[in-house]
Amino acid sequence: MFNRIFFFSLLMGLTAYAQDPVYELVWADEFEGSGAINGDNWHHQTLLPNGSSWYNGEIQHYTDREVNSYVGNGTLKIVAKRETFTDQGVTKDFTSARLNSKFAFTYGKVEIRAKLPTGVGTWPAMWTLGQNISEPGGFWEPTHGSVSWPACGEIDIMEHWGDNQNFVQSAIHTPSSYGNTVNKGGTTIPTASSEFHIYTMEWDEDRIVFAVDGVVHYTYNPAVQNPDTWPFDANQYILLNVAILPNIDPAFSESTLEIDYVRVYREGVLGADGPEANVRASLVNPVGEYLEMEFAESAIGSELYVYDLSGRLVAYFEINQASLVKDSSHWSSGLYMAHLVGEGSLKVMKIVKE
Repeated sequence: MFNRIFFFSLLMGLTAYAQDPVYELVWADEFEGSGAINGDNWHHQTLLPNGSSWYNGEIQHYTDREVNSYVGNGTLKIVAKRETFTDQGVTKDFTSARLNSKFAFTYGKVEIRAKLPTGVGTWPAMWTLGQNISEPGGFWEPTHGSVSWPACGEIDIMEHWGDNQNFVQSAIHTPSSYGNTVNKGGTTIPTASSEFHIYTMEWDEDRIVFAVDGVVHYTYNPAVQNPDTWPFDANQYILLNVAILPNIDPAFSESTLEIDYVRVYREGVLGADGPEANVRASLVNPVGEYLEMEFAESAIGSELYVYDLSGRLVAYFEINQASLVKDSSHWSSGLYMAHLVGEGSLKVMKIVKE
């Protein structure tokens, strides 16, 4: 994983033109290893939102079983299956998985390298929702849920319908246009289900741009930005799922959405501190069993990301008081980088773990 992330981050910095944003990696899952998905990164959303079914007429159960979502040979597999399965007192004939990221962010770039499932009636999606959505069973609902859909905003990085094989679509859902939204664009990828492709979403203060393998196919940049057209000034989180629709092929048995990696980048200057007025902090080095930090009052409300030298996120904290003491006993000895991110500010600090 070290070589993949380090080389990619370095390449981003070396090849960026002066007029283009430079991004640094802030969160990723490379899906190394085998077995269950990383529970530090992902939450299985399985609760039927109305007690009997999912949205959009979907006919599957989402489960947290490894047969529906697992890691193997360097990729995540989300497997939609035809099988009789009873959960929450309801029996359905199909199962799949729906994952919520335990990471949320405002602005940046998302890259997902994926190979799509096949079959009429399959509906894979890689997308985001506002962290503030009030939705039964969602990871963020208990702590952040305050508004309903579509007031939270939805960004569809990629959707694919099995009855329109190889056509991939990106879309935006807001209070001004949702459901069969007018805010959408797509492209045909002849090898969408036989080869991996990189699906990208770049989000800044006034536009959202979608591309496949670097080729842009849709940009959302409304002339008027207000809560109806632009609920995209607050945190969103990532969802990965494969839904089953009522027109499922009678011969369908199973098919898999395979994802090589999910990476989130924040715009900034690689390896450098940005303006520090709002993110003043100090830490005690070397770090032993506990990470101890002190923050200026102006840093309250910032976010702290701790990475190892491979670029893997090992810890995330919201700074809501002047002192931070967190267990670091499970960290391996070595050097880590702490990114303290405030509004328009970035401070990078070295952490030495004994």
